[in-house]
Amino acid sequence: MNIQDVVIIGAGPAGIAAAIQLKRYGIEPVVLEKNETGGLLRNANLVENYPGFPRGISGLALIELFRKQLAHARIGVIFENVIQLSYEDGLFNIITNKNERKSRFVVIASGTQPRLLSGTEISGDIVNSIFYEVYPLRHVLNRKIGIIGGGDASFDYAMTLSKCNEVIIVNRNEKTSCLPILWNNAAETASITYLGSTFVKRINPHGDGLLLSLTHGQEDQELYVSYLLIAVGREPCLTFVTGGLLKDYEPLSALKALHLTGDVKNDIYRQTAIATGDGVRAAMEIYMKLTQRKS
Repeated sequence: MNIQDVVIIGAGPAGIAAAIQLKRYGIEPVVLEKNETGGLLRNANLVENYPGFPRGISGLALIELFRKQLAHARIGVIFENVIQLSYEDGLFNIITNKNERKSRFVVIASGTQPRLLSGTEISGDIVNSIFYEVYPLRHVLNRKIGIIGGGDASFDYAMTLSKCNEVIIVNRNEKTSCLPILWNNAAETASITYLGSTFVKRINPHGDGLLLSLTHGQEDQELYVSYLLIAVGREPCLTFVTGGLLKDYEPLSALKALHLTGDVKNDIYRQTAIATGDGVRAAMEIYMKLTQRKS
């Protein structure tokens, strides 16, 4: 089995930035991605705080620029799902749904996965009507779409979908936790309705959509929607990392052999600019270690 110098798991902003910086050093990284390039940028309505875009840029447009930069640098992305990452005898072992590889250095840029809805009774076969990411719904027109959540993601998703649909945001808390600019934008959008202090007790199939049984304050209500989008938080995507490797993370990190970059480690600081900086730093540290090894 060929031993790679660097394997990058994830082709979101952090993984892409790491790959580009490594290529500048003359290092050919192996970039593995289970879905599509871009990570959570596929969900972003508008990125307003990434330098170089005075009026902001949509997530999809920024992804397209990232893809062009990868192509210009002649960096390929291998679309395989990593199912296990372990470490033994000084090498990482990466098993995907198609292949097995060994590497001296690994950059984990796998991002986050959505937190599942809890406390709500769900009945019937409604898997095709409930979503945890907004990008599969971008093509939907002239429908009523419910969003459960009260953070940045909920309101950003609402702005994306409200261009061609009616959107109802349902938040179990009285107050939101989103940025003021997102709240103001939603409040000024006629096709968005906000329901605070509202708990979804039950979700049932109804016709070609869903019937939500709600408790709004002390009052029971029902709400029909064509689709339901859940945005109740995210958690690091590390299911493929073995327990032994997690225990050894600190010493491997100190050796600059294993790097957690971007959203997978940044908790609430999930920003594209932070993720790209993480990726560049990881690449620089790997290059310095490789240079020391060869000298």
